Amino acid sequence: MLQGLIQNQQFSGRFIRFFVVGGFSYIVNVLTFWFLIRVLNTSAAFSIAFVVSVMIHYTLNRFWALPSKRSDLGKQLLEYLGTTVVSYVMSFTVFNLCYFLLGFTPLWSQVCAQPPSTLIVFLILNFRVFKNK
Repeated sequence: MLQGLIQNQQFSGRFIRFFVVGGFSYIVNVLTFWFLIRVLNTSAAFSIAFVVSVMIHYTLNRFWALPSKRSDLGKQLLEYLGTTVVSYVMSFTVFNLCYFLLGFTPLWSQVCAQPPSTLIVFLILNFRVFKNK
């Protein structure tokens, strides 16, 4: 099944655009964290950087990477926010494991935090939130 999806040209294009948007949002997240860690505690810096990157991520996905013809924007936004909560919990857990348990620096913990949730978030966004009708 997964191989069939990968061979589907439309799916592949959406995945590549999602990956570009995710990479850009990831860079925004890390840079925002890097600036904020100088003036805030690690949890606050992590959370604010996450919110900033999510706003960029939603906008670029909604209008470019995963364009959707859904007309129920309110419901779509709520679904996106639910997906964001899942992503945040996963990322914050990995961040804390890296920082407190493994002893990574705050910046390296931040760098490691996002990638584990990427595939799960893509699948939810592609097949539910921004599904292509």
